[in-house]
Order: sequence, then structure tokens, then C-alpha cells
Amino acid sequence: MGLVDLLHPRRVYIVPGDVAAFPKSACMQTLAQMFAATTALPYDDVLRVLQEREDLQSTGLGESVAIPHGAVEALDHQVGAMILSPAPIEFDAIDGKPVHIIVGVLSPMRAAGEHLKTLARISRLLRTIAFRARLLTAKNGEDALAYLAAEEGVVKP
Repeated sequence: MGLVDLLHPRRVYIVPGDVAAFPKSACMQTLAQMFAATTALPYDDVLRVLQEREDLQSTGLGESVAIPHGAVEALDHQVGAMILSPAPIEFDAIDGKPVHIIVGVLSPMRAAGEHLKTLARISRLLRTIAFRARLLTAKNGEDALAYLAAEEGVVKP
């Protein structure tokens, strides 16, 4: 299962180019809103899970990528959401640099192994500068998913 399989166009948010600053807190709220709007999960529960994990240690991996994540009892499968921002977002990343690509992942409580595999898969997928730059040119969720599918070698109907 690739990242494209976890996403939905309604769970991809492109930060408008005229937004000069999109704070980390707004990223977490936007992820929670996208998850709540497309699953049966309550917004407050999702925001709490993401924030609790973020409070332990920043999920900013460096290289302009962050992967906020958590486990939720009410889920029976993994889901993902993505924020793409042309403007830099301060995310307390390990390299001290801002991020431009945020991928949120929620997994069922009992799927720790799959959860870790997914995080590693996302990290590998976003490791190349050229692909990250291309992904940031997406105009909408459909574009972003098409770029991901092409990069992952997934044929989508």
C-alpha cells in the first residue's frame, strides 16, 4: 500500500500562495479538520492525538518534510492527509529548517507494525529534492495524488 492509497483529494490542502505565514498550530488543526470531514472521527479527538504525539517530539523530519501521526482506537484502517505549502512553515524540524510538505497519518491502535512501515515509506518517497519540488507545484488534491501515484508507480483508475 502506497501513500496515494491513504489519501483522498479532500484530504490534500494546498496553502494559498498569498499566505505568508501558516503556523504549525494551523497545520495541526487543518489535518484534524480534513480527517474529521472524511472519516467518522471527531475533530477534537484527532487534534488531541496529533498534538499529544507532537508534544513528545517534533515530527519535522528535516528536508522540508513533517509527518505528524498517531493511533486511534476507532479506526480499522490507516488514513492520510497532506498539506503542501509554497511558503515555509516553522515546525521545529530536526534540521532546524522550515517545512513545506506535511503528511498526517492516523492508524488503528493495533497496527503498530504497519504504522511504522507507512512512516518509513513516506520518508523514502519524499527523500528526493526533485520530487518534493514537483509535489509543491500541485494546484489541487487531484494533481498531488497523480504526482504521488506516478512516483510510486501506482496505476490509478
